[in-house]
Amino acid sequence: MEKMLRIAIQKSGRLSEKSLEIIRNCGIKFGSDSRVLKEQASNFPIEFLYVRDDDIPTYVRDGVADIGIVGRNEYDEQAIDLAIIRDLGFAKCRLSIAVPNDFTYTGLSSLEGKRIATSYPHILSGILEKNKVQASFVQVSGSVEVTPAVGISDAICDLVSTGATLAMNGLREVEAIYTSTAVMIGRNEMGDEGKATILKRLMLRLDAVMRANNYKYVIFNLPEEHLAQVARIVGGMKSPTVTRLMEEGWVSVQTVVAEDTFWEVFEQLKDLGAQGILVTPIEKMTE
Repeated sequence: MEKMLRIAIQKSGRLSEKSLEIIRNCGIKFGSDSRVLKEQASNFPIEFLYVRDDDIPTYVRDGVADIGIVGRNEYDEQAIDLAIIRDLGFAKCRLSIAVPNDFTYTGLSSLEGKRIATSYPHILSGILEKNKVQASFVQVSGSVEVTPAVGISDAICDLVSTGATLAMNGLREVEAIYTSTAVMIGRNEMGDEGKATILKRLMLRLDAVMRANNYKYVIFNLPEEHLAQVARIVGGMKSPTVTRLMEEGWVSVQTVVAEDTFWEVFEQLKDLGAQGILVTPIEKMTE
């Protein structure tokens, strides 16, 4: 039987969708039927387990799964001795303190002696301890926002995206204390050479997809006299690719530009007379 790398992924939700999307972009084919709990890819030696997000670190620790994709918040909260293989960068969220609208909040010190409802007592206790704040925790697994209204807590600490749910329950977000993204986790030692090889192949593909997401492929025409200046601005993987045009004194330039700096580069190119600037996404990219 062919060796399989087993990966645990959240059964449903935004994190699940993004996790499956990035794996598909690696050229791996599978069905991802939400009613199925386990399935194999058709063209790569990987098997998927669709489970609850809070079970993923335990599954990986116990060897039920070889690797998993989970929110860093879940990884840090459980504090299991596992390795972060990659920070995948998507599914960003923040863990924030929220208080009733009539609560006077001037900083974490305002929580001294208060009752805080949270699903993340481990993370919260570490942050409060660092800031020398003593408070008691009310650990809840859901509907954290309702606890101040029913008198269970004085404040809450929960994951926040838009803050709409807080407002509906008479709360306001006052301080973000922690940020989270999706991470791929695994045991510190794979312990199986065959599976380690498959993981290496997967990471080669994954890194190519992730790197491509951070860059744009740019083609433009340029007066040749400005070529040296443009080369210093855009760089490229090694250097821009330059092709002479039939019109004397003009060249076509092809290069790769980081997404974060694209608009600054774009403005500088226009100032140097670049024309016909064409920008396209990159599907895969390696160094």
